[in-house]
Amino acid sequence: MFRPNQEIKRSTIHDHYGGSRQSGISPSAQYPYIFIFSGKTGEQYGYHDEWLNDSVFHYTGEGKVGDMSFARGNLALRDHLINGKRVFLFKSTRKTFVEFQAEVQLFDIDYFQGFDEGGDLRVAIKFFFNRIGEEVAYVNSNGYQPLDIDKAPVISVPTVTERSGLVTSRVGQGAYRKGIIHRWENRCAVTGYNYNKVLIASHIVPWRDATDKERMDVNNGILLSPTYDALFDKHLISFGDEGEILLSDQLKLTPHAKLGVSGNERIVGLRDENLEYLVRHRHDARV
Repeated sequence: MFRPNQEIKRSTIHDHYGGSRQSGISPSAQYPYIFIFSGKTGEQYGYHDEWLNDSVFHYTGEGKVGDMSFARGNLALRDHLINGKRVFLFKSTRKTFVEFQAEVQLFDIDYFQGFDEGGDLRVAIKFFFNRIGEEVAYVNSNGYQPLDIDKAPVISVPTVTERSGLVTSRVGQGAYRKGIIHRWENRCAVTGYNYNKVLIASHIVPWRDATDKERMDVNNGILLSPTYDALFDKHLISFGDEGEILLSDQLKLTPHAKLGVSGNERIVGLRDENLEYLVRHRHDARV
């Protein structure tokens, strides 16, 4: 139906297939299709979508004000597999035009803390999609199982007490942790170790020092095995812009080789978006 990276007028899609011309989630009434649209303009409403890796895209549910719920477009996405609907992802480019990204299918959902268009805290929904034909190498050690396509997924909405603490606590970070795991493709960023019951998803700039937006930015996250996570968290190591490990003077004075840390390690898979956070981490680590 669409070619990868094909640019097309959004109105052309709706002229042919129907669906809402304004909504980010646009089910067709005439065809078994759902069109989803992503773009920078959605960030003013608390939406943030991106490819976590080559196979996995996370997408924020719809709803400009208040807590998001499984109604309208969100419900259509949640149940698209059991209803036999195909999902097509587009990214906004220039005015009135969109670019086709991929056909995708849902494999996970979770909640996260977010802010609506008025700046008020709310519970938001994050959908995790994989490209059609590509498997996701991810098994959650906390009880998550891939969605059963024969029935709608069931997830628990955070309680009133949990919602009231979202700003100052880590409640509701399930989507964020999953985002980090997918971003680093279920492997320690340094060693490549991939037994996820051991791996730790951590912030680069700590929760206490980060803004609300930075706390939920996947680019402010890193997946590490316990030794490296402990050293990184205590600012005894950091990483340069090329991914090279940097040892603090404190650590250099210890027999760090006994920890398995050689000083020659390097992050694999570093992105430009990680660099601003690493600059701040290096400053605190004084390396």
